Amino acid sequence: FVTFGVKQAWACLFGGLMLALILLTYVFYPPDAALTRYDFLTIGAILIQASMLLFRLETWEEAQVILVFHVVGTVMEIFKTHVGSWVYPGECILRIADVPLFSGFMYACVGSYIARVWRLFEFRFDRFPSFWAQAVLAVLIYVNFFTHHFGPDIRAGLFVGAALLYGSCVVWFKPDEEHRPMPLLLGLFLVATFIWFAENIGTFAKAWTYPGQEAGWHMVSIAKLGSWFLLMIISFVLVAFMHRSEVKAPRESH
Repeated sequence: FVTFGVKQAWACLFGGLMLALILLTYVFYPPDAALTRYDFLTIGAILIQASMLLFRLETWEEAQVILVFHVVGTVMEIFKTHVGSWVYPGECILRIADVPLFSGFMYACVGSYIARVWRLFEFRFDRFPSFWAQAVLAVLIYVNFFTHHFGPDIRAGLFVGAALLYGSCVVWFKPDEEHRPMPLLLGLFLVATFIWFAENIGTFAKAWTYPGQEAGWHMVSIAKLGSWFLLMIISFVLVAFMHRSEVKAPRESH
């Protein structure tokens, strides 16, 4: 249990540092500084990412996958802020439209976690779904994040699709000397839950705000947990594609 916790914390390094940076700048960053808080967060995120590559805490292959998720997230941020799903209340120079560039690194944190936890726990799988089916699900999830503003929301169907696709899949992870099993759906849900808690910290620190939080902070809707679960699937599929030649069960790894 202890080694599991230590490895999980190590896998969360990027996200943990970004969350700490958000909280520290919320408490201590001078409001009249020449460099805005959001721009400081962007520069800090770039330095964190560069340091992880420099000190080989992430591989170049992992960084490429993280970059893809970063871009995917930034495009969605531009759209979502445009339709008013959430806002960034602070000023900044380093931005695209109304989206500070540091926001893309919040998605990169998720991608970094998935890539690092896969490697640190030496993931193996039973009944791993076909890559084409996972890719179709990931694309449908991403498209629905946009189209549900103008047409039907197929989120319920996407949850059913995820349950059918991953319901029988078991991930084997290695916290110490041997691999141990967990239903993949449970693992994805637990990670999404922790991200939801992190999002509550981010909104409390006014890194971004949802409608209704302008007058005073309140917890993010539990419905966002479902959104993060679906986004987790997109990140998982991207990282899985990078490991497509390694996907196997423990008994097949020798």
